[in-house]
Amino acid sequence: MAVKQTAGRDSLGKFAPKFAELNDDVLFGEVWSREDKLSLRDRSLVTVTALMAQGLTDSSFKYHLMSAKKNGITKTEIAEILTHAAFYAGWPKAWAAFRMATEVWADDAEDLSEKEKYQQSILFPIGAPNDAFAKYFIGQSYLAPLSTAQVGIYNVTFEPKCRNNWHIHNAENGGGQILVCVGGRGYYQEWGKEAVELNPGDVINIPTGIKHWHGAAPDSWFSHLAVEVPGTNTSNEWLEPVSDEDYSKLK
Repeated sequence: MAVKQTAGRDSLGKFAPKFAELNDDVLFGEVWSREDKLSLRDRSLVTVTALMAQGLTDSSFKYHLMSAKKNGITKTEIAEILTHAAFYAGWPKAWAAFRMATEVWADDAEDLSEKEKYQQSILFPIGAPNDAFAKYFIGQSYLAPLSTAQVGIYNVTFEPKCRNNWHIHNAENGGGQILVCVGGRGYYQEWGKEAVELNPGDVINIPTGIKHWHGAAPDSWFSHLAVEVPGTNTSNEWLEPVSDEDYSKLK
């Protein structure tokens, strides 16, 4: 079935009639209509990826996202497509593409749980319940290992109000931890200091020997990448929970 397009003539029919003709009749009327060679769904996938790679997130990109949805690409698939392309096209381009994609697939989120909706807003997987460390957390947390070879990198996700206990990273040499915030809103606090609000893009460097905690804000999910700094004889010293009284002071 031929793809019918009039956008070229509608926008540029008088100013650039030949360009409008090529856009409507050749690009869409012929190239996009070659379904015996490549399906509309696959052409949408290629087009969205190509536009994202160029950093084009204007009205034409939104049009092709809407076409991709119409051509059968699901919300889960577009999230995976953009995530995969991010490693080749660039992280900032992926963020821009995701902002527009969440608008196009917004209606698909009505029946999703809060956890599923939140997963759509971040690039990294939430992962499985963090059962191995559950005794050191108040509330539910999730863990997704991203790298376990050279440097340990884990995406840690906290449901609203969830936080870990006060703890200290110890090491004979090196060690410590780096937090890279990737979604939602949370807090980091060192013993004897005020809590610091955390938002996507914030980075926290935690030296060894510093008593601290981190977790979600009361009204928001929160995710950070936990980067384990290599060291000698590294260990975590888990301490008392963050009291409800102290936590309730946060907004």
